[in-house]
Amino acid sequence: MGAREEGRTAAVTGEGWGADVREKGRGARRKGPGVVLRAGAQGAGAWGIRTARIRTPRPNQECPPRQRHGALTVVAVYGAAGALAVVALVWTEWHGVRQPEVALAFGALIAVGEAIRCVEAPPALPGGGGTPDPRGEPAPVAAAGALGYALLGRLGGESTTHGVLQVVTVVVAASLAGLVAPLGLGCPVDPGHTARRVLTVAFAAVCFQPLHRTGGLASSFGHGPYLVGYLLALLALTALCDAVLAAALARARTGWPYGPLLRDELRPLPGVGSAVCATAVVMALTVSVAGLWPVPVLAVPLLLIQYSYRRYAGIRATYRQTIASLARSTEIAGYTPTGHAREVAVLGRAVGRELGLSEPRLTVLEYAALMHDIGQLSLLDPVPAGATEPLPAAEQRRIALLGGAVVRQTGVPAEVALIVERQADPYREQPLAARIVRAVNAYTELVSGPAAERVAGVAALCALERLRLATARDFDPVVVEALATVLSRQVYGRRR
Repeated sequence: MGAREEGRTAAVTGEGWGADVREKGRGARRKGPGVVLRAGAQGAGAWGIRTARIRTPRPNQECPPRQRHGALTVVAVYGAAGALAVVALVWTEWHGVRQPEVALAFGALIAVGEAIRCVEAPPALPGGGGTPDPRGEPAPVAAAGALGYALLGRLGGESTTHGVLQVVTVVVAASLAGLVAPLGLGCPVDPGHTARRVLTVAFAAVCFQPLHRTGGLASSFGHGPYLVGYLLALLALTALCDAVLAAALARARTGWPYGPLLRDELRPLPGVGSAVCATAVVMALTVSVAGLWPVPVLAVPLLLIQYSYRRYAGIRATYRQTIASLARSTEIAGYTPTGHAREVAVLGRAVGRELGLSEPRLTVLEYAALMHDIGQLSLLDPVPAGATEPLPAAEQRRIALLGGAVVRQTGVPAEVALIVERQADPYREQPLAARIVRAVNAYTELVSGPAAERVAGVAALCALERLRLATARDFDPVVVEALATVLSRQVYGRRR
């Protein structure tokens, strides 16, 4: 792109949020990609006058570093899992399956576990306090079977003869067989889950099978409690590796910060993760003494866990639908545009992710965003387009307080009502979630207002500049920049 090119200047003039946006022509010059905005506000409540250059992605720009790193992560994980699976299948085909009855028993358990897995992990209910997070491994039966087979060194008192590559072969074949039923029912399938399963089970098998076959494990830990401690520590490390891979793939898919994603993956490990690890260790030790008959018996507790997991998912879906229906009351009554609450909730959740909020706090933020306008039901006449930002500060606070009072009657956690009540305060007095709701709501009102429709190409840039001009009191500059980052990522994704 040349050093000089034609640009566009958009002038934003008028009073407060009722500003008029008009295109000024093509006489501006600039040195790089972007849109030059001149934002001005006249009269009382003016936001100041400033010219700013906002750089926007172009279709021919190189892929941002975050997208490039995400693509490399996906290629590395899928490539490693695929290469390992191919090598294991070829080796097993060449040497044959050793102790096929053992491979069949554990393979059947893995396949059944994959077939009945929970497709979608429900987010945690907010306000749970110390309640363990039931999210985590969606196929605990399959995970326990795969890890139990990887840690199996003896069968009925005799040493087993399968090795690391046969463990990988059984896991790959059983996992693919278990996916037939979900695919036949039209359920979505995550290849990343299978890739992680292959890599983590291979890691556990590599750390156990060679040591067992050479006798190093028995000489170092014996057959007592030290061996159990080693197996539990190995599976804890395996679960940690799985969480690291899951967070890396999630970051590659969404572009969200890695730290919060890893924290969300680690949170369920003390719950479902510990049950899976304990069952795998007990399964391996029991089969080494009693044979194969305990395998289905030991899977029963995990089946009960998976059943409760499904029940929780249903309750969680009903809870979310109830809140969404309540949020639509302002739309049905004509106070807010259709879909406004949902748009604020989706965008607010993305901004919260960008700022590193955990999953429970994101859920609280989403609920507050869905119900942030419910206080408008107290108004005798709807405000134009449901936009509350042009209203006087006292009226905004009154609407917010009334909305918080309504939210408290719905049974949602108290922090949701607090966010709704505080959304009209100066940002330095607000909790972070309230700052996000206010900034995202203001942006949504700006880009969907009648003024923005006249210059649709620069509506988002005008809205962001208006938010930046009000960071002295109304909007947190950190939140505004996070919003800009999320929007730029969405624009790049659409242009790709």
